[in-house]
Amino acid sequence: MLVKINGDDVELSEGSTIKEAIDFSNAPYDDGSIICLIKGKKEFEKNINKYRLKTPKGSIIIEMNDNDEAQPLVELWKKQYKDFIDTSIRWTSSNEVAVGPITTNLEPTMEENRYKDEDVILSLSGFSNESTHIIFTKEDHSAVYGVPDYNKGIFAKIVGGRRTIRLLDSSDNIITIEPVIERSSVTDSASVSDLNSVLEEGNQLFTYVLIKPNEDSPQSCEHLFSLIENGNISVDYESNSFVGFYSLQGLGKPSEDLTTRKRGTVTIRNDGKGIGKVYIYREDRVKSSNHTNVATVEKGMELLDIAKFNNKITIKSNPERIMTLSMTQKEAEDYLKTIGVEHKKTGVVEDDALIVEQIPEFSIDIIKKGSVETKGINEEDLALVKIYDKADEAPRSSWYFKKITGLVKKPIGVLKIHFAFPGMKMSIFEGDAKEAKGLIPENTPGVCVEAGKIGVTNMAKKNVGLIGVRFESNDEFGPTSEPFNATNIVGKILTDLNHLEKLKENELLYIKRVN
Repeated sequence: MLVKINGDDVELSEGSTIKEAIDFSNAPYDDGSIICLIKGKKEFEKNINKYRLKTPKGSIIIEMNDNDEAQPLVELWKKQYKDFIDTSIRWTSSNEVAVGPITTNLEPTMEENRYKDEDVILSLSGFSNESTHIIFTKEDHSAVYGVPDYNKGIFAKIVGGRRTIRLLDSSDNIITIEPVIERSSVTDSASVSDLNSVLEEGNQLFTYVLIKPNEDSPQSCEHLFSLIENGNISVDYESNSFVGFYSLQGLGKPSEDLTTRKRGTVTIRNDGKGIGKVYIYREDRVKSSNHTNVATVEKGMELLDIAKFNNKITIKSNPERIMTLSMTQKEAEDYLKTIGVEHKKTGVVEDDALIVEQIPEFSIDIIKKGSVETKGINEEDLALVKIYDKADEAPRSSWYFKKITGLVKKPIGVLKIHFAFPGMKMSIFEGDAKEAKGLIPENTPGVCVEAGKIGVTNMAKKNVGLIGVRFESNDEFGPTSEPFNATNIVGKILTDLNHLEKLKENELLYIKRVN
Protein backbone atom coordinates (compact mmCIF):
# COMPACT_ATOMS: atom_id res chain seq x y z
CA MET A 1 0.00 0.00 0.00
CA LEU A 2 1.09 3.58 -0.70
CA VAL A 3 1.27 6.15 2.11
CA LYS A 4 2.99 9.49 2.55
CA ILE A 5 5.54 9.91 5.32
CA ASN A 6 6.63 13.49 5.90
CA GLY A 7 5.46 14.30 2.36
CA ASP A 8 7.29 11.45 0.60
CA ASP A 9 5.59 8.43 -1.02
CA VAL A 10 6.44 5.15 0.73
CA GLU A 11 5.27 1.67 -0.29
CA LEU A 12 4.48 -0.47 2.76
CA SER A 13 3.10 -3.92 3.41
CA GLU A 14 -0.60 -4.13 4.23
CA GLY A 15 -1.26 -3.89 7.96
CA SER A 16 1.94 -1.98 8.75
CA THR A 17 1.90 0.00 11.97
CA ILE A 18 3.19 3.54 12.39
CA LYS A 19 6.26 2.22 14.23
CA GLU A 20 7.02 -0.20 11.40
CA ALA A 21 6.58 2.62 8.87
CA ILE A 22 9.00 4.86 10.77
CA ASP A 23 11.58 2.09 11.02
CA PHE A 24 11.21 1.11 7.36
CA SER A 25 11.43 4.67 6.01
CA ASN A 26 14.07 5.81 8.53
CA ALA A 27 11.90 8.84 9.20
CA PRO A 28 13.28 11.24 11.84
CA TYR A 29 11.53 10.51 15.13
CA ASP A 30 12.56 10.94 18.75
CA ASP A 31 10.94 8.49 21.19
CA GLY A 32 8.08 10.05 23.10
CA SER A 33 7.37 12.71 20.48
CA ILE A 34 3.90 13.28 19.08
CA ILE A 35 2.92 12.09 15.60
CA CYS A 36 0.23 13.34 13.23
CA LEU A 37 -1.84 10.99 11.06
CA ILE A 38 -4.20 12.27 8.37
CA LYS A 39 -6.38 9.63 6.76
CA GLY A 40 -5.92 10.85 3.21
CA LYS A 41 -5.82 13.70 0.72
CA LYS A 42 -9.59 13.84 0.29
CA GLU A 43 -10.14 13.89 4.04
CA PHE A 44 -7.68 16.77 4.28
CA GLU A 45 -8.88 18.80 1.31
CA LYS A 46 -12.51 18.74 2.36
CA ASN A 47 -11.49 20.79 5.39
CA ILE A 48 -9.62 23.42 3.35
CA ASN A 49 -11.57 26.63 3.28
CA LYS A 50 -9.37 29.15 1.43
CA TYR A 51 -7.48 29.25 -1.86
CA ARG A 52 -4.83 31.62 -3.22
CA LEU A 53 -4.95 32.49 -6.94
CA LYS A 54 -1.66 33.96 -8.14
CA THR A 55 -1.65 36.39 -11.09
CA PRO A 56 1.06 38.60 -12.64
CA LYS A 57 -0.46 41.56 -10.74
CA GLY A 58 -0.54 39.83 -7.34
CA SER A 59 -2.54 37.23 -5.45
CA ILE A 60 -6.24 36.87 -4.72
CA ILE A 61 -7.51 34.89 -1.72
CA ILE A 62 -11.01 33.48 -1.71
CA GLU A 63 -12.89 31.79 1.13
CA MET A 64 -15.49 29.10 0.50
CA ASN A 65 -19.15 29.82 1.22
CA ASP A 66 -20.34 27.74 4.18
CA ASN A 67 -24.09 27.73 3.60
CA ASP A 68 -25.77 24.49 2.53
CA GLU A 69 -27.09 25.84 -0.78
CA ALA A 70 -23.58 26.62 -1.99
CA GLN A 71 -22.08 23.20 -1.19
CA PRO A 72 -22.54 21.63 -4.67
CA LEU A 73 -20.56 24.57 -6.11
CA VAL A 74 -17.89 24.33 -3.39
CA GLU A 75 -17.48 20.61 -4.07
CA LEU A 76 -17.14 21.24 -7.81
CA TRP A 77 -14.54 23.93 -7.17
CA LYS A 78 -12.48 21.58 -4.97
CA LYS A 79 -12.58 18.93 -7.72
CA GLN A 80 -11.77 21.23 -10.63
CA TYR A 81 -9.96 24.32 -9.32
CA LYS A 82 -6.71 23.22 -10.99
CA ASP A 83 -8.47 23.48 -14.38
CA PHE A 84 -8.44 27.26 -13.97
CA ILE A 85 -4.62 27.35 -13.81
CA ASP A 86 -3.23 29.03 -16.96
CA THR A 87 -6.65 30.36 -17.96
CA SER A 88 -6.85 34.04 -18.93
CA ILE A 89 -8.69 37.14 -17.86
CA ARG A 90 -11.50 37.03 -20.43
CA TRP A 91 -13.07 40.41 -19.73
CA THR A 92 -13.24 43.18 -17.16
CA SER A 93 -15.80 45.88 -16.45
CA SER A 94 -16.61 48.29 -13.67
CA ASN A 95 -18.61 45.50 -12.00
CA GLU A 96 -16.59 42.34 -12.52
CA VAL A 97 -13.54 40.43 -13.69
CA ALA A 98 -14.07 37.11 -15.53
CA VAL A 99 -11.55 34.24 -15.61
CA GLY A 100 -11.77 31.08 -17.74
CA PRO A 101 -13.18 29.21 -19.45
CA ILE A 102 -13.28 25.57 -18.35
CA THR A 103 -15.83 22.81 -18.89
CA THR A 104 -18.08 21.64 -16.05
CA ASN A 105 -21.26 19.60 -15.69
CA LEU A 106 -23.26 22.53 -14.35
CA GLU A 107 -26.57 23.57 -15.87
CA PRO A 108 -27.37 27.28 -16.38
CA THR A 109 -30.37 29.38 -15.37
CA MET A 110 -31.48 32.57 -17.09
CA GLU A 111 -32.38 34.53 -13.96
CA GLU A 112 -31.09 37.96 -13.03
CA ASN A 113 -29.58 38.11 -9.54
CA ARG A 114 -28.29 40.72 -7.18
CA TYR A 115 -24.60 40.44 -6.17
CA LYS A 116 -22.33 42.12 -3.61
CA ASP A 117 -18.81 43.42 -4.22
CA GLU A 118 -17.11 40.49 -2.47
CA ASP A 119 -18.91 37.62 -4.23
CA VAL A 120 -17.11 34.97 -6.29
CA ILE A 121 -19.40 33.30 -8.82
CA LEU A 122 -19.34 30.33 -11.19
CA SER A 123 -20.89 31.63 -14.42
CA LEU A 124 -21.87 29.71 -17.56
CA SER A 125 -21.21 32.29 -20.26
CA GLY A 126 -23.60 32.01 -23.19
CA PHE A 127 -25.53 29.52 -21.03
CA SER A 128 -22.98 26.83 -21.91
CA ASN A 129 -21.24 24.60 -19.37
CA GLU A 130 -18.26 24.47 -21.75
CA SER A 131 -17.78 28.14 -21.03
CA THR A 132 -17.67 28.12 -17.22
CA HIS A 133 -15.95 31.20 -15.78
CA ILE A 134 -15.08 32.60 -12.39
CA ILE A 135 -16.59 36.03 -11.83
CA PHE A 136 -14.96 38.31 -9.24
CA THR A 137 -17.41 41.11 -8.40
CA LYS A 138 -16.01 44.60 -7.85
CA GLU A 139 -19.25 46.47 -7.08
CA ASP A 140 -22.77 45.72 -5.89
CA HIS A 141 -24.83 45.10 -9.03
CA SER A 142 -27.47 42.96 -10.73
CA ALA A 143 -26.68 40.69 -13.69
CA VAL A 144 -27.63 37.59 -15.67
CA TYR A 145 -24.59 35.29 -15.57
CA GLY A 146 -26.22 32.01 -16.58
CA VAL A 147 -25.42 30.72 -13.10
CA PRO A 148 -26.43 27.23 -11.91
CA ASP A 149 -29.42 26.94 -9.63
CA TYR A 150 -27.33 26.92 -6.42
CA ASN A 151 -26.96 30.02 -4.24
CA LYS A 152 -27.09 32.36 -7.30
CA GLY A 153 -23.81 30.76 -8.44
CA ILE A 154 -21.94 32.20 -5.43
CA PHE A 155 -19.45 29.70 -4.01
CA ALA A 156 -16.92 31.97 -2.27
CA LYS A 157 -16.08 35.50 -1.21
CA ILE A 158 -12.97 37.63 -1.73
CA VAL A 159 -10.97 37.95 1.50
CA GLY A 160 -7.68 39.22 0.08
CA GLY A 161 -6.35 40.89 -3.05
CA ARG A 162 -9.14 43.27 -4.01
CA ARG A 163 -6.55 45.73 -5.27
CA THR A 164 -5.13 42.96 -7.47
CA ILE A 165 -8.56 42.33 -8.98
CA ARG A 166 -8.89 45.99 -9.96
CA LEU A 167 -5.47 45.89 -11.67
CA LEU A 168 -6.18 42.84 -13.84
CA ASP A 169 -6.72 43.16 -17.59
CA SER A 170 -6.94 40.85 -20.61
CA SER A 171 -3.14 40.43 -20.78
CA ASP A 172 -3.11 38.63 -17.41
CA ASN A 173 -3.72 35.02 -16.46
CA ILE A 174 -3.96 32.67 -13.48
CA ILE A 175 -0.43 31.41 -12.77
CA THR A 176 -1.18 29.03 -9.91
CA ILE A 177 -4.00 28.15 -7.52
CA GLU A 178 -3.01 26.77 -4.13
CA PRO A 179 -5.01 25.74 -1.05
CA VAL A 180 -4.35 27.99 1.92
CA ILE A 181 -3.50 25.58 4.73
CA GLU A 182 -4.84 26.77 8.06
CA ARG A 183 -4.61 25.16 11.45
CA SER A 184 -8.28 24.18 11.34
CA SER A 185 -7.66 22.31 8.07
CA VAL A 186 -5.18 20.07 9.89
CA THR A 187 -6.91 19.69 13.25
CA ASP A 188 -10.21 18.77 11.58
CA SER A 189 -8.45 16.10 9.51
CA ALA A 190 -5.90 14.63 11.93
CA SER A 191 -6.72 11.56 13.97
CA VAL A 192 -5.42 10.57 17.37
CA SER A 193 -2.96 7.70 16.99
CA ASP A 194 0.02 5.98 18.57
CA LEU A 195 2.94 3.95 17.28
CA ASN A 196 0.84 0.78 17.21
CA SER A 197 -1.88 2.28 15.00
CA VAL A 198 -2.29 0.43 11.72
CA LEU A 199 -1.87 2.49 8.55
CA GLU A 200 -4.19 2.36 5.54
CA GLU A 201 -3.80 3.17 1.85
CA GLY A 202 -3.50 6.92 1.28
CA ASN A 203 -2.67 7.82 4.90
CA GLN A 204 -0.37 10.80 5.51
CA LEU A 205 2.02 10.50 8.47
CA PHE A 206 4.10 13.32 9.95
CA THR A 207 6.88 12.54 12.44
CA TYR A 208 9.08 15.64 12.67
CA VAL A 209 9.38 19.35 12.02
CA LEU A 210 12.04 20.67 9.62
CA ILE A 211 13.03 24.33 9.85
CA LYS A 212 15.12 26.55 7.60
CA PRO A 213 17.15 29.14 9.57
CA ASN A 214 17.03 32.77 8.50
CA GLU A 215 20.54 33.76 7.41
CA ASP A 216 19.75 37.41 8.19
CA SER A 217 19.50 36.60 11.92
CA PRO A 218 22.76 34.76 12.77
CA GLN A 219 22.81 35.45 16.53
CA SER A 220 19.16 34.59 16.97
CA CYS A 221 19.65 31.41 14.92
CA GLU A 222 22.29 30.29 17.42
CA HIS A 223 19.74 30.84 20.20
CA LEU A 224 17.32 28.60 18.29
CA PHE A 225 20.02 25.97 17.70
CA SER A 226 20.61 25.87 21.47
CA LEU A 227 16.91 25.24 22.02
CA ILE A 228 16.73 22.30 19.59
CA GLU A 229 20.20 20.83 20.20
CA ASN A 230 18.74 17.57 21.58
CA GLY A 231 16.62 17.05 18.46
CA ASN A 232 13.33 17.86 20.16
CA ILE A 233 11.40 20.66 21.81
CA SER A 234 8.64 20.65 24.43
CA VAL A 235 5.60 22.90 24.21
CA ASP A 236 5.38 25.42 27.06
CA TYR A 237 2.33 27.29 25.73
CA GLU A 238 -0.15 26.91 22.90
CA SER A 239 -2.94 29.06 21.50
CA ASN A 240 -4.82 29.41 18.22
CA SER A 241 -2.12 31.80 16.98
CA PHE A 242 1.17 30.21 18.04
CA VAL A 243 3.07 27.55 19.94
CA GLY A 244 5.56 28.82 22.54
CA PHE A 245 8.87 27.37 23.77
CA TYR A 246 10.18 29.14 26.86
CA SER A 247 13.13 27.15 28.23
CA LEU A 248 15.63 29.84 27.16
CA GLN A 249 13.57 32.75 28.49
CA GLY A 250 15.83 35.47 29.83
CA LEU A 251 18.58 35.03 27.25
CA GLY A 252 18.51 38.27 25.31
CA LYS A 253 19.55 38.60 21.67
CA PRO A 254 19.82 41.81 19.63
CA SER A 255 17.07 42.69 17.19
CA GLU A 256 17.88 41.30 13.75
CA ASP A 257 15.58 40.58 10.79
CA LEU A 258 12.08 41.92 11.42
CA THR A 259 9.53 40.59 8.94
CA THR A 260 5.86 39.70 8.82
CA ARG A 261 4.98 36.74 11.02
CA LYS A 262 3.29 34.37 8.59
CA ARG A 263 2.01 30.90 9.38
CA GLY A 264 5.10 28.73 9.92
CA THR A 265 7.36 31.63 10.91
CA VAL A 266 9.68 31.07 13.89
CA THR A 267 10.50 34.15 15.98
CA ILE A 268 12.47 35.02 19.10
CA ARG A 269 11.33 37.76 21.46
CA ASN A 270 14.18 40.28 21.44
CA ASP A 271 12.90 42.80 23.99
CA GLY A 272 10.46 43.29 26.84
CA LYS A 273 8.76 40.74 29.04
CA GLY A 274 9.53 37.20 27.92
CA ILE A 275 12.80 38.06 26.15
CA GLY A 276 14.37 34.88 24.77
CA LYS A 277 11.09 33.03 24.27
CA VAL A 278 10.66 31.24 20.94
CA TYR A 279 7.37 31.22 19.03
CA ILE A 280 6.17 29.26 16.00
CA TYR A 281 3.07 30.78 14.39
CA ARG A 282 -0.02 28.81 13.44
CA GLU A 283 -1.69 31.88 11.93
CA ASP A 284 -0.48 35.04 10.21
CA ARG A 285 0.37 38.00 12.43
CA VAL A 286 1.67 41.48 11.67
CA LYS A 287 5.33 42.44 11.96
CA SER A 288 6.53 43.34 15.46
CA SER A 289 9.72 45.16 16.44
CA ASN A 290 9.92 42.85 19.49
CA HIS A 291 10.12 39.67 17.40
CA THR A 292 13.13 38.63 15.33
CA ASN A 293 12.34 36.34 12.41
CA VAL A 294 14.71 33.42 12.94
CA ALA A 295 13.45 30.54 10.77
CA THR A 296 10.64 29.10 8.66
CA VAL A 297 8.95 25.72 8.99
CA GLU A 298 9.52 23.72 5.79
CA LYS A 299 7.99 20.40 6.88
CA GLY A 300 5.81 19.17 9.70
CA MET A 301 3.60 22.19 10.35
CA GLU A 302 0.88 19.62 10.94
CA LEU A 303 2.61 18.54 14.17
CA LEU A 304 2.69 22.10 15.42
CA ASP A 305 -1.00 22.46 14.61
CA ILE A 306 -2.02 19.55 16.83
CA ALA A 307 0.57 20.04 19.60
CA LYS A 308 -0.66 20.55 23.15
CA PHE A 309 1.01 21.81 26.34
CA ASN A 310 3.99 19.67 27.37
CA ASN A 311 4.00 17.66 24.13
CA LYS A 312 7.45 16.77 22.78
CA ILE A 313 8.11 17.38 19.08
CA THR A 314 10.98 15.97 17.03
CA ILE A 315 12.69 18.82 15.18
CA LYS A 316 15.57 19.25 12.74
CA SER A 317 17.23 22.15 10.96
CA ASN A 318 18.63 22.53 7.45
CA PRO A 319 21.37 23.67 7.54
CA GLU A 320 22.28 22.29 10.95
CA ARG A 321 24.23 24.00 13.70
CA ILE A 322 28.02 24.03 13.33
CA MET A 323 29.38 23.47 16.82
CA THR A 324 32.97 22.25 17.28
CA LEU A 325 33.31 23.08 20.98
CA SER A 326 34.16 20.00 23.08
CA MET A 327 35.50 18.16 20.03
CA THR A 328 39.17 17.40 19.62
CA GLN A 329 41.03 19.23 16.87
CA LYS A 330 41.10 15.98 14.87
CA GLU A 331 37.37 15.31 15.33
CA ALA A 332 36.60 18.86 14.20
CA GLU A 333 38.89 18.54 11.17
CA ASP A 334 37.11 15.37 10.04
CA TYR A 335 33.64 16.82 10.70
CA LEU A 336 34.30 20.11 8.92
CA LYS A 337 35.57 18.27 5.84
CA THR A 338 32.22 16.48 5.53
CA ILE A 339 30.33 19.79 5.38
CA GLY A 340 32.84 21.62 3.18
CA VAL A 341 34.08 24.15 5.75
CA GLU A 342 37.74 25.17 5.77
CA HIS A 343 39.45 24.56 9.12
CA LYS A 344 42.18 26.62 10.79
CA LYS A 345 43.60 25.51 14.16
CA THR A 346 44.79 27.94 16.84
CA GLY A 347 45.98 27.59 20.45
CA VAL A 348 46.98 24.00 21.07
CA VAL A 349 46.79 22.42 17.61
CA GLU A 350 47.65 18.78 18.31
CA ASP A 351 45.03 16.23 17.27
CA ASP A 352 43.95 15.45 20.84
CA ALA A 353 43.61 19.10 21.94
CA LEU A 354 40.09 20.06 23.10
CA ILE A 355 38.34 22.89 21.29
CA VAL A 356 37.02 25.64 23.58
CA GLU A 357 36.34 28.48 21.12
CA GLN A 358 35.38 28.81 17.46
CA ILE A 359 35.60 31.94 15.28
CA PRO A 360 33.15 32.92 13.83
CA GLU A 361 31.05 31.96 16.82
CA PHE A 362 27.73 31.67 14.96
CA SER A 363 26.84 28.86 12.54
CA ILE A 364 25.28 31.13 9.91
CA ASP A 365 28.44 33.28 9.81
CA ILE A 366 30.60 30.15 9.43
CA ILE A 367 28.44 28.96 6.53
CA LYS A 368 28.66 32.36 4.83
CA LYS A 369 32.41 32.58 5.33
CA GLY A 370 33.08 28.96 4.47
CA SER A 371 35.76 28.63 7.15
CA VAL A 372 36.25 28.52 10.92
CA GLU A 373 39.11 28.84 13.40
CA THR A 374 39.13 26.50 16.39
CA LYS A 375 41.08 27.24 19.57
CA GLY A 376 42.39 24.19 21.41
CA ILE A 377 43.62 23.61 24.96
CA ASN A 378 45.19 20.63 26.68
CA GLU A 379 42.60 18.26 28.14
CA GLU A 380 43.96 18.63 31.68
CA ASP A 381 43.30 22.40 31.54
CA LEU A 382 39.53 21.88 31.15
CA ALA A 383 37.54 21.92 34.41
CA LEU A 384 34.67 19.45 34.65
CA VAL A 385 31.75 20.79 36.67
CA LYS A 386 28.72 19.23 38.31
CA ILE A 387 25.87 21.76 38.50
CA TYR A 388 23.20 21.73 41.20
CA ASP A 389 20.18 22.79 39.17
CA LYS A 390 17.52 20.41 40.43
CA ALA A 391 14.37 21.87 41.98
CA ASP A 392 15.54 20.98 45.51
CA GLU A 393 19.06 22.37 44.96
CA ALA A 394 19.84 25.82 43.52
CA PRO A 395 17.72 26.20 40.34
CA ARG A 396 17.77 30.01 40.14
CA SER A 397 21.43 30.44 41.04
CA SER A 398 22.57 27.61 38.77
CA TRP A 399 20.60 29.16 35.87
CA TYR A 400 22.52 32.40 36.54
CA PHE A 401 25.79 30.44 36.59
CA LYS A 402 25.00 28.66 33.30
CA LYS A 403 23.96 31.96 31.73
CA ILE A 404 27.12 33.81 32.82
CA THR A 405 29.44 31.02 31.71
CA GLY A 406 27.60 30.35 28.45
CA LEU A 407 26.84 26.72 29.37
CA VAL A 408 23.16 27.32 28.80
CA LYS A 409 23.83 27.56 25.06
CA LYS A 410 27.22 25.91 24.45
CA PRO A 411 28.94 22.70 25.57
CA ILE A 412 31.99 24.62 26.82
CA GLY A 413 31.64 27.60 29.16
CA VAL A 414 34.18 30.12 30.38
CA LEU A 415 34.91 32.01 33.59
CA LYS A 416 37.21 35.05 33.80
CA ILE A 417 39.40 35.41 36.89
CA HIS A 418 38.42 38.54 38.83
CA PHE A 419 40.65 38.09 41.92
CA ALA A 420 43.43 35.57 42.45
CA PHE A 421 45.39 35.77 45.70
CA PRO A 422 48.55 33.66 45.97
CA GLY A 423 48.37 31.51 49.07
CA MET A 424 44.69 32.30 49.73
CA LYS A 425 43.56 28.96 48.31
CA MET A 426 40.65 30.49 46.35
CA SER A 427 39.74 32.23 43.09
CA ILE A 428 36.92 34.66 42.44
CA PHE A 429 35.46 35.00 38.96
CA GLU A 430 33.61 37.84 37.29
CA GLY A 431 29.84 37.91 37.58
CA ASP A 432 27.07 40.27 36.53
CA ALA A 433 25.26 42.16 39.28
CA LYS A 434 22.42 43.10 36.93
CA GLU A 435 21.78 39.50 35.90
CA ALA A 436 22.11 38.38 39.53
CA LYS A 437 19.52 40.85 40.79
CA GLY A 438 16.99 39.02 42.92
CA LEU A 439 19.15 35.98 43.71
CA ILE A 440 17.61 34.93 47.00
CA PRO A 441 19.46 32.58 49.37
CA GLU A 442 19.22 28.95 48.22
CA ASN A 443 21.34 25.89 48.86
CA THR A 444 23.43 27.82 51.41
CA PRO A 445 26.21 25.88 53.20
CA GLY A 446 25.73 24.22 56.56
CA VAL A 447 28.84 23.76 58.65
CA CYS A 448 31.54 23.57 55.96
CA VAL A 449 32.27 24.42 52.32
CA GLU A 450 34.21 21.61 50.70
CA ALA A 451 37.14 22.25 48.40
CA GLY A 452 36.00 22.59 44.79
CA LYS A 453 32.48 23.78 45.63
CA ILE A 454 31.34 26.70 43.45
CA GLY A 455 29.53 29.53 45.21
CA VAL A 456 27.62 32.60 44.09
CA THR A 457 27.08 35.64 46.32
CA ASN A 458 23.35 36.15 46.82
CA MET A 459 21.41 39.37 47.37
CA ALA A 460 22.26 39.42 51.09
CA LYS A 461 25.53 41.18 50.19
CA LYS A 462 26.41 44.05 47.85
CA ASN A 463 28.73 41.95 45.67
CA VAL A 464 25.77 39.93 44.44
CA GLY A 465 26.63 37.72 41.46
CA LEU A 466 30.32 37.14 42.17
CA ILE A 467 31.36 33.52 41.56
CA GLY A 468 34.08 31.74 43.50
CA VAL A 469 35.75 28.44 44.32
CA ARG A 470 37.96 27.35 47.23
CA PHE A 471 40.89 24.99 46.83
CA GLU A 472 40.56 23.72 50.41
CA SER A 473 37.60 23.25 52.72
CA ASN A 474 36.48 26.10 54.99
CA ASP A 475 33.98 26.07 57.86
CA GLU A 476 33.58 29.86 58.16
CA PHE A 477 33.34 31.56 54.75
CA GLY A 478 32.03 30.60 51.33
CA PRO A 479 33.89 30.49 48.00
CA THR A 480 33.45 34.26 47.49
CA SER A 481 34.65 35.09 51.04
CA GLU A 482 31.11 35.85 52.17
CA PRO A 483 29.31 34.35 55.19
CA PHE A 484 27.37 31.17 54.58
CA ASN A 485 24.01 32.97 54.61
CA ALA A 486 25.18 35.10 51.63
CA THR A 487 26.50 32.12 49.67
CA ASN A 488 24.55 29.93 47.24
CA ILE A 489 26.32 26.70 46.28
CA VAL A 490 25.68 26.04 42.58
CA GLY A 491 28.08 23.22 41.75
CA LYS A 492 31.40 21.51 42.23
CA ILE A 493 34.58 21.23 40.18
CA LEU A 494 35.39 17.54 39.79
CA THR A 495 38.82 17.82 38.21
CA ASP A 496 42.22 18.65 39.70
CA LEU A 497 42.19 22.08 41.37
CA ASN A 498 45.94 22.64 40.92
CA HIS A 499 45.37 24.19 37.48
CA LEU A 500 43.02 26.79 38.96
CA GLU A 501 45.59 27.85 41.54
CA LYS A 502 47.97 28.78 38.73
CA LEU A 503 45.52 31.13 36.98
CA LYS A 504 46.03 34.89 37.33
CA GLU A 505 43.68 37.84 37.13
CA ASN A 506 41.95 38.27 33.74
CA GLU A 507 42.90 34.74 32.63
CA LEU A 508 40.21 32.34 31.51
CA LEU A 509 39.02 29.03 32.93
CA TYR A 510 37.17 26.82 30.46
CA ILE A 511 34.58 24.52 31.99
CA LYS A 512 32.39 21.66 30.82
CA ARG A 513 29.30 20.33 32.53
CA VAL A 514 29.22 16.69 33.64
CA ASN A 515 25.68 15.30 33.83
